[in-house]
Amino acid sequence: MAIFRWIILAAWLVFVVYWAIAAGSAKRNAAVQSWWRQMLLRLAVVALVVIALRVPLVRQELRMAQAWQDGSIAMGAIGAVLAVLGVGLAVLARTYLGANWGMPMSRKEDPELVTRGPYALVRHPIYTGMMIAMLGSAIGFSIKWVLPLVVGGAYFVYSARREEELMRAQFPQAYPPYMRSTWMLVPFVL
Repeated sequence: MAIFRWIILAAWLVFVVYWAIAAGSAKRNAAVQSWWRQMLLRLAVVALVVIALRVPLVRQELRMAQAWQDGSIAMGAIGAVLAVLGVGLAVLARTYLGANWGMPMSRKEDPELVTRGPYALVRHPIYTGMMIAMLGSAIGFSIKWVLPLVVGGAYFVYSARREEELMRAQFPQAYPPYMRSTWMLVPFVL
């Protein structure tokens, strides 16, 4: 079981390192953003998870679920596969975006609408990949990952909707047909 936890940790490490390195090649933002609002939103997500972990009933339920999960090699293997696939999808999507990548809800100079690769299936595959990786982490590492998955999932849906408003404004002819031909986050669901 420990090997699967190490695989999950390694997947997240690859994600963080790749993101840090790749951020340097992004195009400049077209407008000055209120970065503090973005940071406050992210801190609120983290705060909600931390607060939820402090609620006794939540902690008790998580301990019971963790005890059931700890002895399962199958759960560890499934979780590791999902975590690796999720991080792989996010990295692949980030690669397809190239210099067009930016912080959520940001406008870039000379933007390009990317609709190939994973973007041919879902409009926000980075968010999809992160949710798959979090689900895998919840299954194979610790049930506590359910909290970031739920709170992060809500944040991803919010961000995706805001980003789609920006994309419709930037690409009024191309984005609406693209929206009709793809799923927002999860094929056949959302």
